[in-house]
Amino acid sequence: MDMVVLSDPEVVGIPVLECGEPLLDMREVGALRLDGRLADPKGAFARLRIGVVDRLVTAQTLLPVGLWLLIVEGYRPAALQRQYFEAQLHRLRAKDPSSSDAQLRRRASKYIAPPDVAPHVAGAAVDVTLCTVDGAELAMGTEVNNTDTTACHTAAPGIGEGERENRRLLGAALAAAGLVNYPSEWWHWSYGDRYWAYATGAEHACYGPTG
Repeated sequence: MDMVVLSDPEVVGIPVLECGEPLLDMREVGALRLDGRLADPKGAFARLRIGVVDRLVTAQTLLPVGLWLLIVEGYRPAALQRQYFEAQLHRLRAKDPSSSDAQLRRRASKYIAPPDVAPHVAGAAVDVTLCTVDGAELAMGTEVNNTDTTACHTAAPGIGEGERENRRLLGAALAAAGLVNYPSEWWHWSYGDRYWAYATGAEHACYGPTG
């Protein structure tokens, strides 16, 4: 059975009761480590809703001694999300021009959410991996954001035992802290957005698109 993607009616139809919680700059949180590969001049990558940051700090305490969460990206401005989504649509349309717009939109949403429902645009999603005390990233089967292979799926069968165990450690800590994973990307976790509400059975999301 196909997974439910971010553009599916089951997700899009969930109401948002915006709680008004601000974004927090994680560079000011000593308990968290940030990676600079997607750093932007305004520091958007380092910002998340306070409730998400709190849960990441909790998840950090649940990891084995010597392991750290390594945060790659948090908040993503709507304009950048739209740019990513439209570029993905263009690539898919070039490969399969016979597909309808609805089909292409659904396929694009497997990896890149439409801006109006994207958890990153709500400051509710984080792309995260694991590293050692010295900052060396653990092997996870793929690099963060590598969606060119189905090995990026969280439960992908073709990765090594050590890589699978590292994904399990990451997932166990984040899930215990209340975040949910988007199954096509092992690194993508969120709290408070529409997909989180869908996955947990919550009546509504508490975070909508924010600036």
